[in-house]
Formats: sequence, C-alpha cells, structure tokens
Amino acid sequence: MPSTSSSGKPFGAFRRSVLGFGADHIDKQVHSENGSKSPLDLELHAFQDQIFSQFNALSSASDDQFLSIDWMSNLLDAFLACQEHFTAILLNNAGTLSKPPLDKLLTEFFDRSIKALDICNAVRDGIEKVRLWHKHLEIVSTAFDSKQRNLITEGQFRRARKALNDLAIVMLDDHKDSGSVSSHRNRSFGRPNKGKDVNHQRKKGHSKSLSWSVSISWSASKQLQSMANGLIQPRANEISHHFGLANCVYTMGFVLMFVLWTVVAAIPCQDRGVFGFSLPKQFSWSNPLSLIHTRVLDESKKRERKNSPGLLREIYKMEKSINVISDLIDSAHQFPLTEEQQKEVKEGVEELSLVCTSCKTGLDTFDRQLREVFCKVMNCRIEGLGAMYRTES
Repeated sequence: MPSTSSSGKPFGAFRRSVLGFGADHIDKQVHSENGSKSPLDLELHAFQDQIFSQFNALSSASDDQFLSIDWMSNLLDAFLACQEHFTAILLNNAGTLSKPPLDKLLTEFFDRSIKALDICNAVRDGIEKVRLWHKHLEIVSTAFDSKQRNLITEGQFRRARKALNDLAIVMLDDHKDSGSVSSHRNRSFGRPNKGKDVNHQRKKGHSKSLSWSVSISWSASKQLQSMANGLIQPRANEISHHFGLANCVYTMGFVLMFVLWTVVAAIPCQDRGVFGFSLPKQFSWSNPLSLIHTRVLDESKKRERKNSPGLLREIYKMEKSINVISDLIDSAHQFPLTEEQQKEVKEGVEELSLVCTSCKTGLDTFDRQLREVFCKVMNCRIEGLGAMYRTES
C-alpha cells in the first residue's frame, strides 16, 4: 500500500506563494530578534510543512478513492508520520515542557489523548462489525459458486437468501449501535425477518464488543465534540514565550481530533453522528483539511448515504451489492433461469466478490494501522508526561 509520508519539500514553493499567511506567518512570530531562525524554528516550520503536504495529497483524491479503505489507510499513515514528528519535537525540548503556558496546554492535550484512545477502541469494534458483514457476504457469494457454472439452481438461491436474511439481522442491530435516531430502515439492510428478535443477544445496559465493554450512554460523537471544544488556538499577544511550541501542540491536537472525526464518520461506531466544526484559517494546512471536512460532510448528506452505518466506500458498495442480489433473488420465480437472468446473477455475484476481496485485504491493514495509532498516542502521552515531571523535579 503506498504511503503518503512526505517531508513536504515538493510543495514548499507553491505553499509559500499561495498560502503564505499560514505557517510562514507563524514562523515570523517565532523568529529570533536578529532575524535568523533557530534550529527549533526550522523544526516547527518543517512540522507545519509536513502536515500541509500529507493532507494536501489526501484532499485531492478522486471521488472513487475518497473514503475508501486505501484512502483511510493513507490517512492513518499521514497521522502516524505527523505524530512521530510531534513526539520528537516534544522530547527534544523536554526542558521547556513544564514551563507556563506549555504545561497547561500539554496537560489538556494529554487529557484529550485519553478520549482518543477510547475512540480507537470503539472504531476497532466497528471494524469487527464490518468483518462480520463481510463473512455473511462471502457466504452469499459462495452459494452461487457452482461447478456447473452455466446452471444456477433453486437451491443456490435458497442458501443465498438465508445468508442475506442473517446479514440483515446483524446489520439492523449494528445500525442501531451507530446512533441513528431515525426509524427509517435503509433498504440495503434487507427485508424484515419475522419471528426473530434482532436484539435477542443484546445485554441490558451495555454493548459488548470483542475487545471491550462500553455503556450504551457512551457516544463517539460526544467524545469528538468534547475534543473539538477544548481546542483553543494560542495567540501571540497572550503567550510571549514558547509561542511556536504552543502552536505545535495546538496543531497536533487539531490533527488528532480531525483524523478521528474522519475515521468515525467512515467506520460503524456507537453514536457516530457526523457533525461539522470550525477550522482555523491562518495555517498552511487549513485549506486541505477544510477540503476534506467539506467532502466528508457532503458525502454524509447524500440521499443514499444518510442512513448508512458508515461512509466507508466499501460499505456503500456492500449495500449496493446486497440490493442487486436481493432484487435478483426476489425476481427469480421459475427455474431454470433464462440466459438473461443467469447473466445478471453472475454479474452481481462478480461485483460482490470484488467487494469481499477488497474488504478482506484492506480491513486487516487498516486494523493494524489503527493499533499503531493507539500505541503512538499512548506512548506520546507517557513520554511527554514523563518529560514534564522530570523537569519539574
């Protein structure tokens, strides 16, 4: 999988000429008095440059790639590169971390990191849900896989219908976990299945995942809103010392919140309602993040996505494939099928197989990256707090 990691140098000249008010503006504010740049100034400038280049590439993705598993993997790659750079800056300046106002800013940043870890866990639970859907779709695909490829039998349709009914039960249950207050049932979640209670495995008061247990009152959306509301941009006239580092902490906090907001929008998650928020305008990275923010919101407002459990491109393809196969099964009243009907079934199954293959390979990679995000955020918090306490003592 191609990584989006980059030093940002290819974009430097363009950014300075078109978006000069961003990091260049901040860079001037952290200049030393004689007009030369210190090593710290250069490092902070490079950090802002890296964020611009990473997210600029992501913001220009095509519609087919945007919010796909590959694109989401590149998003996490970009975050991991920025997180690693940020941690290095903190540790290289450990002596100043416990001094005001950085001590307060970092304490708040590390508090938000705990919320970020909770969200990572919730998203991993969502990945498991998509994996479960994928397994049911594989059963549907396998049901039509016959040695006699020129003949599709009624028995194959019965097996496929049963698999779709089982999938409908699972997806309806998971759709409720995603926090949709609307009672409207997305048609892609299948037809009603009489005699079965979709909540028969639900424990009262808690939602059980494979890795953790979370109260039904826990909300991914509220966690993210809390993170966003706590982000206050430093002002030069209020912070006379260490303004560059203060801006670095604010920038990383915003990137952390933004990446998790995008991930939660794409992956099924408990109470994952997509909300909008204000973005700062004076940074070089403001424009690419604003473009991604707008595209995610626009995607969530599309008629066919409003009741979806997640904006991930592969989930949308799953829903379309389920609709196609369901319609084909419902329209098959006589066997053997006509040549035209058999052709339609084969085309639908081929499309479904492509979705299954994409999910199987992509989700494993994405899950590993999310684990790495969890570890990097946690280690940054441990190392940063350790550095602060050591300098205090």
